[in-house]
Amino acid sequence: MARASAHSQADENSVEAGGYRQELERTLGSFQVFAISFAFISVAVGIFATYDDVLRNAGPVGIWLWIVAAVGQALVALVVAQFAARIPLSGSSYQWASRLANPKIGWWFGWVTFCYLAIAVVAVDNALASQAFMPLAGIEPDEDTARLITLIVLFIQAVLAIASTRLVSMINTSAVGIELGLVVVLAIALVVAVAITGRGAPGNLASRGVTENAPDYFAVGGGLMLAMLMGLGTLVGFDAAANLAEEAEDPHRSVPRAIVGSVVAAGVLGLLFLIALTVAIDDIPRISASGSPVAAIMRDQLGPVMERTLLAAITFAFFGAGMVVLAACSRLVFAMSRDARFPAHRLMRRVDPRTHTPVPATILIFLLGVVLMIALPGDALLELITASTILPALIYASTVVLYLAVRRRLDRRKGAFDLGRFELPVAIGALAWSAVALFVLVTPSDAFVPVVIVAGLVVTGGVFFLALLAFDRQALETEPGDVSVFEH
Repeated sequence: MARASAHSQADENSVEAGGYRQELERTLGSFQVFAISFAFISVAVGIFATYDDVLRNAGPVGIWLWIVAAVGQALVALVVAQFAARIPLSGSSYQWASRLANPKIGWWFGWVTFCYLAIAVVAVDNALASQAFMPLAGIEPDEDTARLITLIVLFIQAVLAIASTRLVSMINTSAVGIELGLVVVLAIALVVAVAITGRGAPGNLASRGVTENAPDYFAVGGGLMLAMLMGLGTLVGFDAAANLAEEAEDPHRSVPRAIVGSVVAAGVLGLLFLIALTVAIDDIPRISASGSPVAAIMRDQLGPVMERTLLAAITFAFFGAGMVVLAACSRLVFAMSRDARFPAHRLMRRVDPRTHTPVPATILIFLLGVVLMIALPGDALLELITASTILPALIYASTVVLYLAVRRRLDRRKGAFDLGRFELPVAIGALAWSAVALFVLVTPSDAFVPVVIVAGLVVTGGVFFLALLAFDRQALETEPGDVSVFEH
């Protein structure tokens, strides 16, 4: 009891050292913190949504690029964990850059992260509606119906996020538990089914499938390189736990471990699931042409009941992931607002004294989702969602550069997560990987519009940034708290 009390006091002191008072309630234990990052990644959801692209662009053999992406993202996660262990404040990279570089640079970290998370909420919930819930309910594909369901889901998530962080954590932890069990059970069941029925083949793992004679397969922006997008689009968001650091118990340890552990767990489980799925393909051309190859493979090998069970579990996993993204985004808005660096900051910084949640910030994310759903036509929404895949790679690359610039100044807290003598080679490896990831994302021919959209988001942020400089420069000149406590 005394040890727990000491940890709680130390956790509150870290918030006070940042110049704030503890307004958010610390209710998240170690597994709950891990579940936040793992739910954001949501390996089953990511594979369910992108496996068809791999089959069509690179063939079944393209799954092996998952390993490359997993190793690269793990290196980035190790660097991110170094920051999370030393500055456990809501806002993650926004806080790190503001305190270790300067508030102006930190603001840009915050703005780009906000754009990514705000779009990601809509992307996850719209995918829930169109790719999981509607097939599960037997609803014919229809864009307007999918948008209506998206708005209903987003509203429910916002209500839950406002009601209680503990409630969000309970739902999310359940979703993660189901997802972990689902991936393991399905992988085993598929292998057993192939062994019994003889439908499927290990040779699929080396097959180019429908891309056998495709031109420019190995070229820059070609089919094989496009297969990397599955890993790059799935193994992101592991830093979500850092955005809720002020609600975590013993964040100096639990948050870094959640960040690294979620990537490692997702990487290993995802690879096993991909291998099982690919071996279980009985007819590569037919499955490649399917709109939902994962569900089709389940139906072929395990029957329609298992297919519906998969869709139900995926729907729940989608819901948990969307709720985590919404919560993480609202915490970022809250963190920037209490520093007077976000529009309507006096309102957005408010925390409900009963629920200990940032209610106005959460409502803002919901309203932005409503605007995107109503205002953007189908093609524009798709391009915006595609553009959002570039943003996390940009954020992670910038975070790694920041770490290399300030690592010698970072405090070494006793007992906290620390790479020790491996920090420099890991950071250099993460930087090299970040350059590769950005290259893969921006070089394909169809990446032009998403790149333009990202540029437009940056310009939009620049307008508000200039307004801050003109009318409230003080907000970008000073940092609350004692910055030196995070340095040595």
